[in-house]
Amino acid sequence: MASNNLCPNYHPIFWVPKEMVPIDNGATLATANGHGAGKAAVAEVATVSPGSESNGAQLEIDVSRRKKSAILPLEVGTRVNCRWRDGKFHPVKVIERRKLPVGGPNDYEYYVHYTEFNRRLDEWIKLEQLDLSSVETDVDEKVEDKVTSLKMTRHQKRKIDEIHVEGHEELDAASLREHEEFTKVKNIATIELGRYEIDTWYFSPFPPEYHDCTKLFFCEFCLNFMKRKEQLQRHMRKCDLKHPPGDEIYRNGTLSMFEVDGKKNKVYGQNLCYLAKLFLDHKTLYYDVDLFLFYVLCECDDRGCHMVGYFSKEKHSEESYNLACILTLPPYQRKGYGKFLIAFSYELSKKEAKVGTPERPLSDLGLLSYRGYWTRVLLDILKKHKGNISIKELSDMTAIKAEDILSTLQSLELIQYRKGQHVICADPKVLDRHLKAAGRGGLDVDVSKLIWTPYKEQS
Repeated sequence: MASNNLCPNYHPIFWVPKEMVPIDNGATLATANGHGAGKAAVAEVATVSPGSESNGAQLEIDVSRRKKSAILPLEVGTRVNCRWRDGKFHPVKVIERRKLPVGGPNDYEYYVHYTEFNRRLDEWIKLEQLDLSSVETDVDEKVEDKVTSLKMTRHQKRKIDEIHVEGHEELDAASLREHEEFTKVKNIATIELGRYEIDTWYFSPFPPEYHDCTKLFFCEFCLNFMKRKEQLQRHMRKCDLKHPPGDEIYRNGTLSMFEVDGKKNKVYGQNLCYLAKLFLDHKTLYYDVDLFLFYVLCECDDRGCHMVGYFSKEKHSEESYNLACILTLPPYQRKGYGKFLIAFSYELSKKEAKVGTPERPLSDLGLLSYRGYWTRVLLDILKKHKGNISIKELSDMTAIKAEDILSTLQSLELIQYRKGQHVICADPKVLDRHLKAAGRGGLDVDVSKLIWTPYKEQS
């Protein structure tokens, strides 16, 4: 992040590191084992004295060129190795291709998915980054997926977003294929939001008039988005908002939380959903925002209240959902804001005198975040509590749904079956070990600073 040594009225764009480090476009020479990269996968031979060695080298070049021209352009679905940010080659699948505006008939760039990693790393790459000697075109998808699964460690499986299943348990096979086809290529590469330029992670269904854009400019207060920097500058001279268009329900130092009613502020709600989808793979709410409340967390300074993340919540949920969607924007991640948002959702449930639970299905990483929160809250109580305590009592104290409490304690192996009933076993050393494994709790919610009336009581 660049430091601001400029005049007070100038607000520079703070650089956010790309998910993928730019690849050196210089040609890589072929190695002895046949692995190389780029258009110059086989090196041109320098001036050599006449003879059989020279003829042999030239013949090898000619054969290589014929092989290369035979497989180019690469077809969609092709498997090949691609040079990644670590300088090593990793397997990718070609998702899409597009013709370069200048060049020959085989000059394309390719949109690839790194099969070992999360879909957020998908990107457009140049031919120079590919090792054409590793091209595979006829791969049995099911067999290959099985082999890849066997190679992954348990830690890798936990970290990787299984895009073919996760978050779409409610979709049939045809609908899932349609979703994946529709969202397979990022349409917006970067956005500008306040002081930050941010690389996006996923596709977002912006209106048709924005289909030709690779970068969008957002007003950080009303979240209107534009195609050009000049449009944003004109808008900012007229926009009188300095915070989200809702009620401030929490203020503690420089942190502030605003409640935005999707029905009263429909355009803001929709814009927030467009923005969030750029960083959430499986979010499906775009237009039907009337039934939701949005809780927008901001960092405040003398220029206004700047959004760092949010969660949404149904106004009325029969399933006791107290959170529908949650996002911390990339520049503000790893600062404890995600844990703060989860804790805040439970403080609202306590105010409502209800138990709460996040909307299902949870992603693998979402479940990890919640399991960490549940573990810290429950074990803190068990450490301090004297005497017996039941699941129901824990639920009443924390607003955590009984099923979530039971599954958390079972995963920690703190539930035993004795004399015909389940008993919580709270050995202090075991609790300390689990608490240490759960990590830090993030920023605390100071309940005394929360001024909020549950929605059902509003006129």
